[in-house]
Amino acid sequence: MSDDGVFSIRPAGRHILTIGRDLIQDPYAAVVELVKNAFDADSEFVEVEFRADTEAQEYKIIISDGGHGMSRSDVVERWMVPSTDDKLKRKISPNGRVLQGRKGVGRFAASILGDDLLLETTTEKGETTSVFVEWATFEDASYLDQVELLIDTQKTDSKPGTVLTIKGGSAGLEEWNDAQFRRLMYELRKLTPPTAAVSGVELKPEKFDIRLKISGFEGVHDTEETIDSFPILEFYDYMISGYVDENGIGELTYSTQKIDNASAERFSVDFSGFFEKSCGSLNFDIRVYDRDKNDIEQIIRRGLKDKDGNYLGNLAAKQLLNFNNGIGVYRNGFRIRPLGDAQFDWLRLNHKRIQNPSRKIGGNQVIGFVHIEAEERSGLIEKSARDGLKENAAYERLIEVTTKVIEELETRRFALRRSLDLGKPKSRVEKQIQQLFSDDHIRADVVTRLERAGIGEAVTKEISDILERDMAAKNKAAESIRQTVAVYQGQATLGKIVNVVLHEGRRPLNFFKNQVPNLEYWAGVFSDSPTPQNLDQVLPIAKELGHNADVFARLFERLDPLAAGKRAEARPFKMSEVLNGSLQVFENTLTELGVDAVVEGPVDFELLGWKQDFYAIFTNLIDNSVYWFAEKATKNPSITIRFEVSESGLAYIDYRDSGPGIDKSLIESEVIFDPEFSTKRDGTGLGLAIAGEAASRNGLELNVLESDQGAYFRLQPENGE
Repeated sequence: MSDDGVFSIRPAGRHILTIGRDLIQDPYAAVVELVKNAFDADSEFVEVEFRADTEAQEYKIIISDGGHGMSRSDVVERWMVPSTDDKLKRKISPNGRVLQGRKGVGRFAASILGDDLLLETTTEKGETTSVFVEWATFEDASYLDQVELLIDTQKTDSKPGTVLTIKGGSAGLEEWNDAQFRRLMYELRKLTPPTAAVSGVELKPEKFDIRLKISGFEGVHDTEETIDSFPILEFYDYMISGYVDENGIGELTYSTQKIDNASAERFSVDFSGFFEKSCGSLNFDIRVYDRDKNDIEQIIRRGLKDKDGNYLGNLAAKQLLNFNNGIGVYRNGFRIRPLGDAQFDWLRLNHKRIQNPSRKIGGNQVIGFVHIEAEERSGLIEKSARDGLKENAAYERLIEVTTKVIEELETRRFALRRSLDLGKPKSRVEKQIQQLFSDDHIRADVVTRLERAGIGEAVTKEISDILERDMAAKNKAAESIRQTVAVYQGQATLGKIVNVVLHEGRRPLNFFKNQVPNLEYWAGVFSDSPTPQNLDQVLPIAKELGHNADVFARLFERLDPLAAGKRAEARPFKMSEVLNGSLQVFENTLTELGVDAVVEGPVDFELLGWKQDFYAIFTNLIDNSVYWFAEKATKNPSITIRFEVSESGLAYIDYRDSGPGIDKSLIESEVIFDPEFSTKRDGTGLGLAIAGEAASRNGLELNVLESDQGAYFRLQPENGE
């Protein structure tokens, strides 16, 4: 106690256990921390040996390296100082390695691995310093400064390096079983990325082998091996790699092994408009594996073998993916746990796949590596407990950019699978209904066979009539289904553009909300004192009420075709009115974005069809254009809808915009018309699918064409040139 009222903080004895045993989340993390220390010591290897003595009910964990070792002063002034900032300040090892340790607590992870620790460290000058630590003494001591450690230093001929010998009793012996060791091997394999997954990353080539020895544990095979990367890594189906800089600009390369000798696609990306906070430059190597039976067999045929050189079976290959999947985050060549663990879905891939299974990849399909920059440059800060990154704005940016990169792969994978017929078949609902209810060929075949069999004309005619009546009943049912599908698709389109509807209606609604009380007030004033001055206060509000009510009326009038509960017969309608009406649904949005929208074509041309289908087609196309205009901040945006007519009727309708356009591969595969496919963030993939169905019901087809600028769609009669 101080007489002058000044006191010092005295950490409790168990403070060391708090920053070791209580802070480090599991024994695997503890081993990883001690392995990193070997790397920081400039060692070319680290050997992790587990040695059990079942008779004595004890075990040893011996972690040794060939680094530069520590002098006596290093041990006293650095190793024995909890939370030292030595590595934080130095940043670089004597041989130029980027130091992994920064918190000054990693060595105390040894407390989770056993009951006591013997440190033996030898310098290049032949000085060996030993320290023996019994963790129980920290538990028993009231204050940290009451724990005394004996340090011994002697001259030696031993090679430089450090040996940590950790001893434990029966409790720990039971913990280390076959499952625990397999998990440890998984952690060590994932600790550093394979050479193939660091292309483009500015990392100094380092020789650093991790050797694992296991002996004497009951139920566990004795093991001695150098940890290698996962054998399945090179046999991917799809891969995307490259970089995205701190501004969101990047270069990516997509490749696939689903097709022999397929050329890689290199392309630029610009995510600069999506995010506010930077997370530094990122490098990616993400590999995806399809998991259907035939896909797994294809992966095996590429060369997936076990240690003995034998091809793996389907089950073993799937188990390999189950155990080794995940997208890890790496800094200076080392993984930040638990990002990349199979069970830690930090990108919510599994959740997204449930929403859209044919388009999205699941967590058990992917092995990936994301390389991040130092904390000072990226803002990505590792937690002291070694359980991930702090969930700040930079971390959210990391998630968002990585998700965007994965979406680039998903888009190309989806298109390729469609072109190879590996996904759901491409087929319009209209055509499927037609195929389901059409039996003309069956009736003709039956009549021919009856005639060949010598069946009388009367019987043949009777059977033919029965089939014809059945066909008529089916046609009626088919038409009913067509009508129902059309109604649902119209209402789905209305639901899809509900944000636009709310946006368009918000302005008049706000006017009513704000001005009706004013009208009531001035109407009361005018009632009491009907002067011209008071009337002048009432009339402008009344006039604007009428104008805003008209805005609502026109909005609902334009939406009415999409909300129709029952589908009437096809009727003639003026094409220009429907096209202009579709644009007017987005009137305020187009004005705010500065979109120059025009309709070109004969004003009086009429077409026999269903007006609501054309509203569905063009509101979906316009909705897509508006989305991408806003998303990409398009300068001088424009929409042009131009239709041509011929003697026989409609020749075609061309729809063009000046947005970012559509990727050539998506145009060639026509995958954009498939339900569930969308390149929008959180898109449903319904819009163009509905537009295509609506066109088909009117004897038309909607095609996407290549264009030098923006999106280009053409609506024309089926089989038209």
